Amino acid sequence: MRMSTWSRQHLAALRALLVLTAITGIVYPLAVFAVAQLPGLHDKAEGSLIESDGKVVGSGIIGQSFTDKDGNALVQYFQSRPSAAGDGYDPLATAASNLGPESIVDMLDTDPANVTLSLLSTVCARSKAVGDREGVDGSRPFCTKDGVGAVLSVIGPRDADGEVSHPVQVVSVNQACPAEPFQSTYKGVTVECAKPGEDYSIGRIVPIMGDASKDTPVPTDAVTASGSGLDPHISPEYAAIQVARIAKARNISEKQVRGRVDAHTDGRTLGFLGEPRVNVVELNLDLDRQYPFRGY
Repeated sequence: MRMSTWSRQHLAALRALLVLTAITGIVYPLAVFAVAQLPGLHDKAEGSLIESDGKVVGSGIIGQSFTDKDGNALVQYFQSRPSAAGDGYDPLATAASNLGPESIVDMLDTDPANVTLSLLSTVCARSKAVGDREGVDGSRPFCTKDGVGAVLSVIGPRDADGEVSHPVQVVSVNQACPAEPFQSTYKGVTVECAKPGEDYSIGRIVPIMGDASKDTPVPTDAVTASGSGLDPHISPEYAAIQVARIAKARNISEKQVRGRVDAHTDGRTLGFLGEPRVNVVELNLDLDRQYPFRGY
């Protein structure tokens, strides 16, 4: 008895379904599981988990925040790079801030809880905080001394090129009143502080570079989050400016701290990919084992 074309087609589809189900649903997962058990791969397949005193305390591939309940940096630990994943390093909310280089104006409000910082002010605030904590100069171009973006809204008639040659009002848009503007005048007009809730977008937005050096000792990874928000690494430059604080807090020499930093510093992958990096989680756990923090 000859099968109809319809029956042959559906029988072939059923056979293909069964074969592909066996390959992709059974054979392939088992093959991946078997490869993951090989020496050198098993630890990575299990999540690169780190144990201390028999307890899992972290992962070598997921960063952590080393802060107190109020978000203040713990002096005895190296600080990780900032994170935009949830409340910080949340593997279930991995994300970036999605703010770009044109994000330079804050959304001010009379209620501090409703203030939304621009990327520029976020970087400025972080740089100032790191500089104050580590005893280095945290000033950066386009940042005010109080740690917000140095941005003016220049209001007045514009020429054909969009420039305001004769401004009638100039506002430091990221410095809420009663703050003193970072610059007293602009083109002969007194600079005003910003009134929360006011819209100054009618003016020409002008970022002011200022006189801060481009070669700030606070590196980029200290003030920007990674794309995933889970990066466990910092640059050797960021680690270097933290050494003195760690040594003082743990009552050991800076040479001892640098030795631990070197032990947890990886070079470029395959010698040419990426940049040298320091694993903060592993470094801090190593410091706790070898030089426990005794408190003050």
